[in-house]
Amino acid sequence: MVNIICPSRYKINRTAIKSLVNEYLAASQIPPAVNINIIFFGRKKMHLITLRYKQQNQALPVLSFNYPELKSNLLGEIMICYPLAVLLAAERNKRVDDMINQLIRHGLDNLIKHQDRETPVINKYDSPNN
Repeated sequence: MVNIICPSRYKINRTAIKSLVNEYLAASQIPPAVNINIIFFGRKKMHLITLRYKQQNQALPVLSFNYPELKSNLLGEIMICYPLAVLLAAERNKRVDDMINQLIRHGLDNLIKHQDRETPVINKYDSPNN
């Protein structure tokens, strides 16, 4: 199950995001019973989260958190800075929806990598040919 938490001022396509995540999980052979939270933030909140958990004094476009210690079916959380996603999309001449999808795939790569250390990270958001 995909839970999307997003303020109404951010324009996202929830159906497309859920479809992307479900297809990605199916291709990665992850059971469909897992839960993933996708949370959209502004710059200030993302800056605070990055400072607290990564000790970097900046807002990053995407962060992912895996919760292996929990005995629930929560695979993890993907946090996206919506304003930075918009900026990245403009810099790379992409649609905002495409950039958000790319950031979500990057977060999923990291969650899966934590699940299975031998899985390669594929769709990095900062890849020069994406």
